[in-house]
Amino acid sequence: MLEDTLPKLLLARFREFGEGKVAMRRKDYGLWIQYTWKDSYENVKFFSLGLISLGLKPGEKIAIIGDNDPEWYWSAFAIQSSGGVVAGIFSDSIVPEVEYLLGFSDTVYVVAEDQEQVDKILEIRDKNPNLRKVIYWDPKGMYTYKDDPFVIDFYEVVRLGREYEKAHQGLFEENVENGKPEDIGVILFTSGTTGAKPKGIEGSQAYLVAAGKAWCEVDQWSAEDNYVSYLSPAWATEWIMGISSGLREGTTVCFPEKPETVQNDIREIGPEVLFYSARLWESLNATIQMKISDTLALFRFIFNVALKIGYKVVDARFQKKKIRLSMRVLYKFADRLVFRQLRDLIGLSNIKWAYTAGSSISPDILRFFHAIGVNLKQTYGLTEAMTNTVHRDGEIRPETCGPALPGNRLKISDSGELLIKPPVPFSGYYKNPDETKRKFDKDGWIKTGDSASIAPDGHLIIYGRMEELVPMGKGKMFSPEFIETRLRFSPYIQDVMTIGGHGENSFVAALVVIQYSNVGKWAEGHHMTYTTFADLSQKPMVYELILKDLEHVNLLLPEWSKIKKFVLLPKEFDPDEAELTRTRKLRRSFMATKYKFIIDALYGDSEEAVIETPFTYRDGRKGILNTTVKIKSIEE
Repeated sequence: MLEDTLPKLLLARFREFGEGKVAMRRKDYGLWIQYTWKDSYENVKFFSLGLISLGLKPGEKIAIIGDNDPEWYWSAFAIQSSGGVVAGIFSDSIVPEVEYLLGFSDTVYVVAEDQEQVDKILEIRDKNPNLRKVIYWDPKGMYTYKDDPFVIDFYEVVRLGREYEKAHQGLFEENVENGKPEDIGVILFTSGTTGAKPKGIEGSQAYLVAAGKAWCEVDQWSAEDNYVSYLSPAWATEWIMGISSGLREGTTVCFPEKPETVQNDIREIGPEVLFYSARLWESLNATIQMKISDTLALFRFIFNVALKIGYKVVDARFQKKKIRLSMRVLYKFADRLVFRQLRDLIGLSNIKWAYTAGSSISPDILRFFHAIGVNLKQTYGLTEAMTNTVHRDGEIRPETCGPALPGNRLKISDSGELLIKPPVPFSGYYKNPDETKRKFDKDGWIKTGDSASIAPDGHLIIYGRMEELVPMGKGKMFSPEFIETRLRFSPYIQDVMTIGGHGENSFVAALVVIQYSNVGKWAEGHHMTYTTFADLSQKPMVYELILKDLEHVNLLLPEWSKIKKFVLLPKEFDPDEAELTRTRKLRRSFMATKYKFIIDALYGDSEEAVIETPFTYRDGRKGILNTTVKIKSIEE
């Protein structure tokens, strides 16, 4: 049997490992529960047959919404085994987003994690007449729904599948073996950074399988490795990593108890493979820096000396220079004394491959993690083409995204846009053939929309989105993302949006969001009282703290792209307010409109601006924030 679909890969791993190997681990109520390949296979098989018994037809769409769990994976494989199509939805999507995605994708069933997600579906069920049932896998709080025939337990569907098999022996295996590479297996929704409605990207089985194949040709995961499933399966990256690559190699996939416990859970797992978004690596870096700053002066001194040694060693490796014997000995001593304990503290003591994607990451972040002994590698990908580049072991260049993966071809257009030819591209935008045609050039290359260059050694260098590059006069172009990634290396900066090219008065300015918990600890250490995020952000000493970070980054920039003014915003950027995508990318055009009055003040003579904007409390309540923010200039 050719392993040319994900269900066939699952069937092959079941036949290879059966009960003899753990396929998945899930932490539940503090205990790790293990599932063999037989367990996974049977849950997929009977859930698939249960869906068929409920009336699922080939080609119909089933949405899945919830945090990472074995049931997410099992549902996806079962849907595809039945000939259905998976439509993943981010678990933090609000009701209007869910309503749009279900209607747009013609979803007929929803598999939901828990009461919170089920309630979202019930709120909009009357607006989506195509919906037949919502299936939940976490029963907590669901007892009061037992009399609603629209709602059904995941394991009740599994039970229906067991009953259905009695009269349909061999149907599941027949369905799997009849699956074709060209069958549509998934609809992945774009992040919608422009503020437009997300597009649905149709991915075939060949598209999903090819992504894992190319990946594993570069980094050869094994059945003995553990992978942490933390990125949402609504994001293409998780389909490449835990799903396609994990199935191909038989890697054990581990599911943290909940997003809030992931750091502790990772320490217990000790994974060999980990994929975080750039924002998560930035957050981890900030956490480490703050913990070091809170230690005794002697420990800070030892760490800083060790880090200087680490930087010297990795800088030599990056530049392919010979490392002196004395420096190698010093690094081994620093690793034994400092870095090994730090890696254990953050759960990366066994790490072989750590990856990042989603948005550009600061070279300072890569340099830091390599200095402490973490093999962090940058990747580049596009949902329409899956992942296309990755750093090779021993070939790390912090300013690049690595060379192309096997079977992928890259080139730069005359306008400076990156063009890609993957082994298997996406099948098209759902319900949008015209947009599908526009995505390809006349020779069949996918237009990425990213400004880039390719180094002589094949490494890809990304400058930012083509439409986001800002002309600064005299032929100069300013890349907001280039500056923002470097600013986010600071443990005191959570987010930032840089702007420029403001008419004749053309200079770079920044809207900065402080890292509340870290700045709060710093403030307490300096005996500063404050009441709220907004209050803390406007303290003069906090402005001076952030000013130092901006001045440091300015030293790296040419004169025409240095930051001249900045403002500290009194609230965080929020995806629920359309300021960020669900993958935490800035929606720049929306932000430029929302904060126009502040931007105008930055480019005027004002020393402050009044902000009045809606915001969402952590418990979901809405409010209006009305406060005055200071505008600070950065002296030469």
